[in-house]
Amino acid sequence: MATGETLLIFTPLNNEPPSSNYATLDTRNQHPVLDFDASTNESAVFSAVMPRNYGSGGLTVYIHYAMSTAVANTVDWDVAFERIGDQQQDIDSDGFAAVNSVDNTTVPGTSGNVDIVNVAFTDGADMDSVAVGEGFRMKVTRDAVSDDATGDAELVFVEIKET
Repeated sequence: MATGETLLIFTPLNNEPPSSNYATLDTRNQHPVLDFDASTNESAVFSAVMPRNYGSGGLTVYIHYAMSTAVANTVDWDVAFERIGDQQQDIDSDGFAAVNSVDNTTVPGTSGNVDIVNVAFTDGADMDSVAVGEGFRMKVTRDAVSDDATGDAELVFVEIKET
């Protein structure tokens, strides 16, 4: 696989919400979005199998989002991977690796305009050592405690590319 190739794309409809503090499904002009609150850290979880064409390099996660009302200030996002693999994770409990973040991103100047930010992961422990053909989960969290944008952040797409 060539560097920069898209491996996976997730939409709001692919979310498997955690049991608490989850982003809520909504629509904006018939576009499905996940609403992440401005005052509570909320998360969305996406499951997949790492494609066979993954070349075992690092990953970059691209978060496509809009703001429900904010046209100023910043938003912060955290992303973490959990390797399920072949007898790697007891699915009775969570085992996400440490988060990587994109912080202090100035929100679009127009409510509803989509911005794209990215979070990079190096191969190995940074992405919980997810390997080709293994199941995994990825958690995306709005770090509302650290950002200062008002209103919901609306997730539209998540893309994973090999880097």
